[in-house]
Parts: sequence; C-alpha cells; structure tokens
Amino acid sequence: MYRYIINRLVLVIPTLVGAAALVFALMRLIPGDICVVRLASGGGTFNAHAVAVCHAEVGLDQSVPVQFVNFVIGLFRFDFGPSMWSGKPVSEEILARLPISLEVALLATVIAVLIAIPLGTISALKQNSWTDVVVRTVAIAGIATPSFWLGILVILAILDITQAISGTPWMPPIDYVSLWDDPIRNLSIVICPAVTVGYRYSAVTMRMTRSAMLEVLREDYIRTARAKGLIEKLVVNRHALKNALLPVVTLIGIEFAFLIGGLVVTEQVFNLNGIGRLFVLAVQNQDYTLTQALVMLTVVVFVLCNLIVDVLYAWLDPRIRYA
Repeated sequence: MYRYIINRLVLVIPTLVGAAALVFALMRLIPGDICVVRLASGGGTFNAHAVAVCHAEVGLDQSVPVQFVNFVIGLFRFDFGPSMWSGKPVSEEILARLPISLEVALLATVIAVLIAIPLGTISALKQNSWTDVVVRTVAIAGIATPSFWLGILVILAILDITQAISGTPWMPPIDYVSLWDDPIRNLSIVICPAVTVGYRYSAVTMRMTRSAMLEVLREDYIRTARAKGLIEKLVVNRHALKNALLPVVTLIGIEFAFLIGGLVVTEQVFNLNGIGRLFVLAVQNQDYTLTQALVMLTVVVFVLCNLIVDVLYAWLDPRIRYA
C-alpha cells in the first residue's frame, strides 16, 4: 500500500509538468495581447514603446522556453508571480478566494452524500415499488434542473417566506466571513449555494448508488450470505453497500474536483467571490499567469482526488490489493 502511494505521488510530478506544458501552449494560442487590453482599458492612446514596456513588466519580453521554465518552477514553489491585470501576486488572489469555493464544495459534498447514499440504497432494495419511483423522480428532477435556476428559486423562496413571517425580506450577507470568525454568519452565506449544488450532486450520485447496488445484490456472495441466515441489515451494510460504493466514490471524487473551479454560474447567482468567478475574470482580461495558475490548481485537485479514491478502494473492497 505505502509503496503504491509513493509511486503515485512520484507520478504526480510528470503529470503536472505535462499539464503545465499543455496549458502554457494553449494560453499562447489565444489571440490578443494582455498589454494592449490593459493600455486600452482606460480609453487612452498608446504606442509600440508603451506595449514593449508592459511586456517587460509582465515577462512577455522573454523567450517562450524561458517563460515556460519560470512557470514550472513557480508551480512547484506556489509562486506564479504577479497578475498581469491587477499587478497583485497570483498566490494572494487565489488564496483570498479559495476558502469560500472549498467550503461550498465540501458542504455540497456532505449534503450530497447524506442524501444520495441512503436514498439510492433504499431505491435499490425497494426496486419497482412506489418508494423507488419517488426516489428516481427526485433524482431525475435534480439532474434536469440547472443549478443556477434552482438557486434563483431558492433566493425568491427565502425572500417570500421571510417577508411573510417578519414583514421584511431577508437575504444572506454578501461579504464573506471566515467560519472561524463567525460560524453563523459564514453558514448563512454558504448554505444556500451548497444546498443548491448539493441537490444536483446528490441526484447524480443517487442514480449511481442505485445502479451499483442493484448489480451487487444479484451477485452470488449476496445470495450465499442470505442463505447462511445473516440478517438483512448485515447483508446490505457489510457485503453489498461497501462493494457497491466503488463507482460511487469515484463519482464523488470527480464531482468534488469539478466543484472547486466549476461553480461559475452558481457563484454569480449568489454573488460569491470564489475561484469560478476569478476564472471568468482572468479569461476575460487575458491574464496568462492567473489563468494558468487556476487551471493548474484544478489539475492538482483532480490528481489528489483520484489518489484518495484509489486508496479508498482497498478499504472498501478487501479483494483489491496494491502489490
């Protein structure tokens, strides 16, 4: 097990270098010039000398290989240099917005797991019953409903309910407060987007849990366990559910990694200044350094999630051994 984990950690290095090369090349293929955008943003005039000075400031006057080497070195040092648009350090820009995106992703994952796995298991055990029909309806509705539209409905519902109760509509505060500074205020900010995203997240996971459970319940070792006289609770929890969770855990890991940078529209609806919103601003402003750093952050999260999922496989299924 430990040797397997070490080998996977070592493979992270070439994976990150390959992803960095691909991101670096694709960013250079995008038409446009960040310096032209910066100089023209105020509506003023500029000449070739001003553009050359700007290139020197942001490092675009260097050769492409030198820029790539500096980018890779900065990647492993978590030092991406200053933002080409704002001039602030890229690391500070990311660290200022990462906590809220990470908190929403974690809370949405917890909500999705608490909803999806019990309901998916019940749906499989009660196949073709009215319970199964209700659970499948809830899951299909969650998959078909866009998160941003559901978020708008949640906001409108909160406004109507609070106005009907107190006479004054209530909305969560828009300024982010750390969980450690004010837990109640913090949860009032993130609970609505987390529930909105978690519902769709749970719908996909629920469908996967049901399908995996139905497949496992037809296996010979499940029939053998029941024939030996084990109570149904032990058969389901100890034998069926743990083996059925393998594809479910994979899906949870992938969805969590996606939530780190994929909540662009949801963050716009709830006015959250997270990583997804920063992603949009970086692309709009053609900020090479910031966009590259955000893409690599997403790559790192995906790699770490895949590693954690692979390690969990051995705990969930004793038949899996990493030799």
